[in-house]
Amino acid sequence: MNKTVSIVVPVFNAQKCIADTIMSVLSQTYTDYELILVNDGSVDNSAGIIKGYLGDRVKLIDNTGRRGAAGARNTGISASSGQYIAFLDADDLWDPDKLQKQVRFMSEKEAAFSFTGYEFADENGKGLGKIVRVPERITYDEALRNTTIFTSTVMFDMSRLSKEDIMMPYVASEDTATWWKVLKKIPAAYGLDENLTLYRRMGSSLSSNKITAIRRIWDLYRKTEHLGLLKSVYCFCGWAVRAVARRV
Repeated sequence: MNKTVSIVVPVFNAQKCIADTIMSVLSQTYTDYELILVNDGSVDNSAGIIKGYLGDRVKLIDNTGRRGAAGARNTGISASSGQYIAFLDADDLWDPDKLQKQVRFMSEKEAAFSFTGYEFADENGKGLGKIVRVPERITYDEALRNTTIFTSTVMFDMSRLSKEDIMMPYVASEDTATWWKVLKKIPAAYGLDENLTLYRRMGSSLSSNKITAIRRIWDLYRKTEHLGLLKSVYCFCGWAVRAVARRV
């Protein structure tokens, strides 16, 4: 259990929540990690707040200009040195045992890619009681119809993958596109069905716009994965049913 986890956090105008997010990492029971925060052109005091936490395990990288979530995460991936790479968004929170449980889980499963359950939370980081359960494993074809993999729960074992494998494309819903890209290379990803992450729903977040979400997933099917019309409709229906179920 002495394997370093590189935690990549893209930061853009996150001064309201970034301190809580950092503290949820500093409170981890698993302590062999490096926290890489990538400031992606913030114009608020995000960088100033982060500087108060810098040290041996907490690093700040400034992107030149605004590169978006994909570009910020790719910068963090390039700078990482751990055997494991985990993603955490700047407004989400981890359970103190999240890293310890997930590293152990990946070792037991000999998994290249894992993800966990999570709970929706309000803007103040208070859990709303709506917990998303995850399957034991998921393949590429299954993931096309079930986008239950949430970014802040993902971890990769870089002894089994290359950094190029997990670099994110510059498309809308770049995280989902990345999971599909990786799943084309491995048999399956493994789900740790425990609630270890709080998914904070900020009112102005892109993901709160349902019409935008529909357009993004459809474009992924047609323009990124180049699926035929019938398969796209089939996958979209599965996605829609599960997306509604996660929020009811």
